[in-house]
Amino acid sequence: MATNDDKHTAAEAPNRLIQLSRIDAGAFPFLLILPAAVVILLVIGFPLLYSLYVSFTPYELLRPNSLNFTFARALRNYDKLLNDAIFWRSLGNTIIFLAVSVNLSYVISLALSQLLARVTFGQSLLRTLLMVPMMFAPILVGMQFRWFFNANVGLVNNFLISVGLIQEQGQIAWLVDVPLGMITIIIASIWMNIPVLTIILLAGTLSLPAETFEAAEVDGASGWQKFRFITFPLLAPFSYIALTIMSLDIARAFDIVRIMTDGGPARRTEMLWTYITRLAIEDTKFGLGSAMSWITVSLSVLFTLYFFRQLVKARIVQ
Repeated sequence: MATNDDKHTAAEAPNRLIQLSRIDAGAFPFLLILPAAVVILLVIGFPLLYSLYVSFTPYELLRPNSLNFTFARALRNYDKLLNDAIFWRSLGNTIIFLAVSVNLSYVISLALSQLLARVTFGQSLLRTLLMVPMMFAPILVGMQFRWFFNANVGLVNNFLISVGLIQEQGQIAWLVDVPLGMITIIIASIWMNIPVLTIILLAGTLSLPAETFEAAEVDGASGWQKFRFITFPLLAPFSYIALTIMSLDIARAFDIVRIMTDGGPARRTEMLWTYITRLAIEDTKFGLGSAMSWITVSLSVLFTLYFFRQLVKARIVQ
């Protein structure tokens, strides 16, 4: 005959099973992502931490013994960069390149997205054609625009000569003259990045509520008023997402700059990432290059946080 203790134990058994199943269910998702987390840690986390350590050392590839950390020289690389005129020039060039490219790309993409949103026939074909620049690798875009702006056989100079704007003896050295070198890089960057911005803004425009625009039409609002007071404010979340993606992508512009101007003339188009490559790869100064990389990454993180704060504010307003 079962005692009271046996009955009490039997009644508690299902509850224990439920608790164990809850524990297993809570740990199971973490077990699923564990392999990916380990891979990310090895592929991304370890190199980042190692480069951070290297940035505090005077490490050069040709001097293996220089990979030693000392507190007395921990900030030596950062101090060198803060007193390096080329670093400040590359930082200024990157900021100018980023500001002009992103803003012009956004304005052009916003206009294209509004035009495409009003197309009633062939919109799918136009969107497909718009995606063509995205199919080219950045290095191919750089080679393409380097040929376009070549002083002797370039398409741009030949066109200007054919229409009589310049003489054959007065060909423009687009990639060498200042500030034309920076202008050509900006044009190439805009051409390559417009499709992504346009597609994001077009998707946002097509997702806006039609009832709001119908109410504005009833109130007699013009097309410009509907864009200024309805479309543009409601597109704020999409705009911040697009601007964040494009800003980080354009700020890392290495292929186009390296192919078109290689930082010249006289470092006038030197960017942060091209200067990092010059220091770390060509001059084998890994410590100095790592320090400059971490300065660049820190600025990118601060820039991204600012955009995400603006994005949160836009969503709260919405």
